[in-house]
Amino acid sequence: MTTYVLIHGAASGSWYWHLLNAELRARGHDVVAPDLPCEDDSAGLSEYADVVIDAIGDRTDLVVVAQSLGGFTASLVCDRVPVALLVLLTAMIPAPGESPGQWWTNTGWEQARHEQDRRDGRAPDDDTALFLHDVAPELAAEAVRRQRRQSATPFLRPWPLDAWPEVPTRFLLCRDDRFFPAAFMRGVVERRLGIAPDEIDGGHAIALSHPRELADRLEAYLRAETP
Repeated sequence: MTTYVLIHGAASGSWYWHLLNAELRARGHDVVAPDLPCEDDSAGLSEYADVVIDAIGDRTDLVVVAQSLGGFTASLVCDRVPVALLVLLTAMIPAPGESPGQWWTNTGWEQARHEQDRRDGRAPDDDTALFLHDVAPELAAEAVRRQRRQSATPFLRPWPLDAWPEVPTRFLLCRDDRFFPAAFMRGVVERRLGIAPDEIDGGHAIALSHPRELADRLEAYLRAETP
């Protein structure tokens, strides 16, 4: 049985994945979706990876799916346990020695975001329009209610690996993502992973806006990796 390991982004939790979790379980898979210790100021990237690995336990046939900041954690998990496939879902891709806090400047994210804000006509303080614009209103309201405090600690510590882990990696880019604009992320993926990203309709919170379509893509990846 395949186990999908779902790693959420900053200030989030396992609830973010609940619709995708149900889709995958209905298709006969096991799902692990731990809550990372994002409110713990003593916890950095290594501790985040520890939580995921503890949740995996003795499970095998792992497909790791990481969203946003979860890309930093997922790569560390894949360096420590055998993983059949890593799917980066509109996720940050670290470089050796780079902290998540440095990622924004190193990739040119700020300029890309400002340009996207101008295109969207978004008010600077409207986070719902930024992250949840394509999510059903009741789900968006619940997502806002469930937002957690995010400690700055993991943003301050460098990614400790010398190179990307030896794991088959796919990147699924969200075409309607306002936080990580599509054109910007295409460049980041090509420069840092040397691959062309796959693309899907949806914004940054695609597991809430298009869970069935996302499950379909993950299943297609799994079929392609299975001999």
